[in-house]
Amino acid sequence: MAGPKLNRVVKNFKCAATRGKTIEIKALRGKKVVLYFYPKDSTPGCTTEGQNFRDLHPKFRRQNTVILGASRDSIVSHEKFKEKQGFPFDLLSDPEETLCKQFDVIQEKTLYGRKFMGVVRSTFLIDEDGKLRREWRNVKVKGHADEVLEAVKSL
Repeated sequence: MAGPKLNRVVKNFKCAATRGKTIEIKALRGKKVVLYFYPKDSTPGCTTEGQNFRDLHPKFRRQNTVILGASRDSIVSHEKFKEKQGFPFDLLSDPEETLCKQFDVIQEKTLYGRKFMGVVRSTFLIDEDGKLRREWRNVKVKGHADEVLEAVKSL
């Protein structure tokens, strides 16, 4: 399945989120949205990535930008992860992989010689009109949140 196209409006989605919310992308029009997909709550790389977005959160807010993290983990897992790390943004739970498939982030991965289908760390920047403006796939955590912030500032 192909993901969303650059400079096109992202197809609307609704997803369960932390704090008992349901996030709908079209309800966020008028704000920029950073949607980042990560493999698993409370793992080293995913924790570092979330902490980096957390630490830059005030700068993203000054740019009228909402940050949303997404993975296949449950809301219960997300709530624990969010609380432990002090994330000021919501995490989306996608156990059915609907959102992951919409953004084409489920791909074959290899770990210790074993092949499996998993979430490829990816980030998407959606502008105030709901259009996809940038995407980063196969993200390396170090420096990524800073790069995304610079892209937000350039819109």
